[in-house]
Amino acid sequence: MESKISRRLKQPLAKEVIQHIFLPRLNREFFANFDLLNEINLAHLLMLHEQEILDARASLPLAEALLQMQADGPHAVELDPAREEAYFNYEAHLIRMVGPDLGGRLHTARSRNDIGATIDRMRARDFTTRIGQALIGLADAALTRAGEFANCVMPGYTHMQAAQPITYGYYLSALADAWTRDVDRLLHVLDSTDGSPLGACALAGTSFPIDRVGPSAWLGFTRPLANALDGVASRDFALELSATLSIMMITCSRMVQDFYIWSTAEFGYLSFPDSVASTSSIMPQKKNPVVLEYLRGKTGHLIGLTSAAFSTVKSTHFTHSGDSSRESTRTCWESCEEALKALELMRLLVEQVEPDRQRMLSRAAQDFSAVTDLADLLVRKGDISFRDAHHVIGAVVRHALDLGIPAHEISAETINAMASEQLGRPVRLQQADVSQCLDPASNVAARQSYGGPAPQQVLRHVEAQRLALAEKARRFDATAQRVSEARQALQRRIQALVSPATGSATPTAGALAG
Repeated sequence: MESKISRRLKQPLAKEVIQHIFLPRLNREFFANFDLLNEINLAHLLMLHEQEILDARASLPLAEALLQMQADGPHAVELDPAREEAYFNYEAHLIRMVGPDLGGRLHTARSRNDIGATIDRMRARDFTTRIGQALIGLADAALTRAGEFANCVMPGYTHMQAAQPITYGYYLSALADAWTRDVDRLLHVLDSTDGSPLGACALAGTSFPIDRVGPSAWLGFTRPLANALDGVASRDFALELSATLSIMMITCSRMVQDFYIWSTAEFGYLSFPDSVASTSSIMPQKKNPVVLEYLRGKTGHLIGLTSAAFSTVKSTHFTHSGDSSRESTRTCWESCEEALKALELMRLLVEQVEPDRQRMLSRAAQDFSAVTDLADLLVRKGDISFRDAHHVIGAVVRHALDLGIPAHEISAETINAMASEQLGRPVRLQQADVSQCLDPASNVAARQSYGGPAPQQVLRHVEAQRLALAEKARRFDATAQRVSEARQALQRRIQALVSPATGSATPTAGALAG
């Protein structure tokens, strides 16, 4: 018994090879890539026909068979892992439909290498577009909430210690800025994927007089890749996509970690609806933040998938191989699926979590996060350096802590006394000025510097953020529309080929590409 694929191989595949390599790969790839493989086959056939590499006696029945396979779907194909992988199973089904001579002609002037590379780029392009649109939806939801809570004062933290008052809206606007950079990275991935390897063949092109521009346009690309070897050797776009998703999920996980502690009774800043929580099997009082824990775990999952991809590629040769081209990309698709799920859950959190305004404001008034303004007040009205002011207010805070006095009860008299003790000269602040500095709302409102948390600053920035996101959304939408129109145009051209009497005049490949 010989190989089902090649007369070069005199033995069939060992059952262990089938079981551990080709069967899992076939199950993983055939159904996921069937529609993309159909599109590639139709585009390649149309090119062979228009370049007169195949005549109408071959191209018409092949086109009809491909359209029938498209209509029947992947489940109509009998899969045999002894044929190694998806393409040979697809081809075997086609040969059963039209015979070995016709069925074998479709593979003229191409290789599994450029087919696989083209599928990967189309798949990455589609995932990137969907993820970009979902991420913009999350950022836009955060900006809506940022506008609602631009004056919801809360403590800001550094080193997980109360630092300075901010607002919950300011916090969400900051996250939207970080996510916008993730959107920019996704747009770069979209540019990286936008080149068709089809026609690169195994690595060195072909001696047949093929046209690479037409099929590139019919598959929704703006150009064919310039170097055939690079076309089949490189999956850096998938690595870039995986890395971008890991960075995106790290930002998400950091928000989740904040939400995790802010929703505890000890903080009491946020409350979750019951619809995003779980409970305990033994403790009836429990309301567990299951969504937060899931998202933290998924972040680690995506980082691991990205690391696996980089590790797989690092020692491969710069050409096509199973590890550089196959094993390296499989983690990317899992990352994409998980990222889409995570973004749905993140948006649910952003839209449904409610801040406790009074609790946040109260903590900001008590926890000394406003005292930086007292140091600034000493600089402005006490005519001392900021470093000296820092020493004075540090002594004031220590004094208040020793006596158990909350921040909002610090008096001008205490500050003046500590200033005399630290500096050896009197400083006379007014109580009204001290009280205004220690009022968290006034404190935040005074921070009008560019990028600061003053509510009007936040609201202005939110509007600018919305405009920037809308422009980026148009770029994703334009890609999705271009790809959709290319798919429709390809179908029309194939229909015109098989039904010239009812189809419209077939334009040239160059006309469609233009």
